[in-house]
Amino acid sequence: MVTLKDPSTSIWRMRIAVPKEIRDGEKRVALVPDIINKLTRLGFDVVIESGAGVHSQATDADYVSAGATISNGEVLSAADAVLSVQPLTPAQMATLKKGAVTLSFMSPVTAVDSIDAAVAAGVTAFSLELVPRISRAQSMDALSSQALCAGYRAALVGAELSPRFFPMLMTAAGTVTPAQVLVLGAGVAGLQAIATARRLGAVVSAYDVRPASADEVRSMGATFIELELEALEGTGGYAREMTEDRAAQQQALLTPYIAKSHVVITTAAVPGRQAPRLMTKAMVDSMAPGTIIIDLAAETGGNVEGSKPGEIVSTANGVRIWGGKDVPSQLPFHASFLYSRNVVNLLTLFTTAAKDEAAVAFNLDFEDEIINGAAVTHGGSRRNAGGK
Repeated sequence: MVTLKDPSTSIWRMRIAVPKEIRDGEKRVALVPDIINKLTRLGFDVVIESGAGVHSQATDADYVSAGATISNGEVLSAADAVLSVQPLTPAQMATLKKGAVTLSFMSPVTAVDSIDAAVAAGVTAFSLELVPRISRAQSMDALSSQALCAGYRAALVGAELSPRFFPMLMTAAGTVTPAQVLVLGAGVAGLQAIATARRLGAVVSAYDVRPASADEVRSMGATFIELELEALEGTGGYAREMTEDRAAQQQALLTPYIAKSHVVITTAAVPGRQAPRLMTKAMVDSMAPGTIIIDLAAETGGNVEGSKPGEIVSTANGVRIWGGKDVPSQLPFHASFLYSRNVVNLLTLFTTAAKDEAAVAFNLDFEDEIINGAAVTHGGSRRNAGGK
């Protein structure tokens, strides 16, 4: 895995490459300029494809000033490690040298072709989606950092689309009552949506299948809705998938709360699976004209029946459903800022820094819970969703 020789020493330097994201709608970049020095101090050379950071307000000149090299051509074939947001395409994987490492969001469910190509190329591919939710891995938890962005954005979109003010206003013409906002799902995205809606002045309530979320919801000044249903606590802080009967009971009990809300934000997700259906067409039909629904799970099947990713669907009764698509990419500056730190923290976990005459190197210790859990492919073999 050696590429470039430092002319001032006898140390051969490994190369990190950051390509432009090519998926439609993806505006993030895997590495922002202000964290590059952490990699160069370890002994890496960093090569950025020209224009990779344009949507994140990171110019080629910014990268050069930070110590990176800009390439106007292909950057992958000579790379020892490739950092990206979306997984490399099968064609891109095929250009990598055997033993190279990639880090990206590479879901074992949705990136099957890229995973197969990584196996064929002998590439070690890590997925930020599979980083275990343990204390030691919090700084690498890209799902949480990007969910933070999505939750913030959801509240802003709800406020923008709603025909109502969010805050209560006392005016000479009369009192404007505050909007009633309901957040379904109190994970990272839901909690950030609650916090943002509260800052905008709305009256916020929330529901989650995990009763342990109640204290967090209340600490943000929102009301936690308690339903007479069993808890669905899962592993790693996620909720367990629910049965059809359990889903129907939940929908029936939530309907009165949904019907009186002016904005509903749904954030429920089960990693690697289709999003749970929280709202049926009948529930949407019970809502008043002008109500706004923000479905952050639209890309994975939708929490709301009838939602479409990237579209606003208007119903016959005057409700509008905003289907989220590439939501963190709608805030590319800070989404990239956070993701960069997640991906670099994972990379440096298995990196041995250059010292004296020794080159920087990767130490892939699969006894480490994080490395084992996040690895999707290694040594020409596919690893399962748990990294085993």
